[in-house]
Amino acid sequence: MAKPTKHASKICLALSAIAVVGILAGLATESPMVILLVLLPTVAYEVYRTEGPSTRWASWALAIVLVLEALFIMLNVSFDVASLLGYQSRYVAGYEVPLGDVKVVGPAIMAVLALILMTRTRGRYTKWLAVNIIVTSFALIYVLDHTVFLRWVQLAVDVLAERVN
Repeated sequence: MAKPTKHASKICLALSAIAVVGILAGLATESPMVILLVLLPTVAYEVYRTEGPSTRWASWALAIVLVLEALFIMLNVSFDVASLLGYQSRYVAGYEVPLGDVKVVGPAIMAVLALILMTRTRGRYTKWLAVNIIVTSFALIYVLDHTVFLRWVQLAVDVLAERVN
């Protein structure tokens, strides 16, 4: 059964505004926790809204990765996933995820999961929330490691160029 949409546009608009303010505050203070905290209500609403089997697992996986990311940042957990696995990147659901520090891999996985939500849903509110998650994840990556952010931007440009051609 479809979730009610009576207030969905207002909720999504409010979550977008919260994300923008949080991103700006996180960038200004260089605090990944600020950005992560403003992502929490968006992910929670995404979990609530999704209904299909593939979107349901993607939204729950997104919530789990968000919680793990918060723990990694709060506990200052740091290890190189690339050296642990012996790969510089891995494909997740058809998208290349550059590997590195575990704190940077988390937002990368969240962005990929949000892309899955965008491509596998028909709901405009789920897509709207997915865009919020992608933008916020990129901001989180930027605050955590500028060099990985630049690699992701290059990857996004390459993917867009492939789809246009």
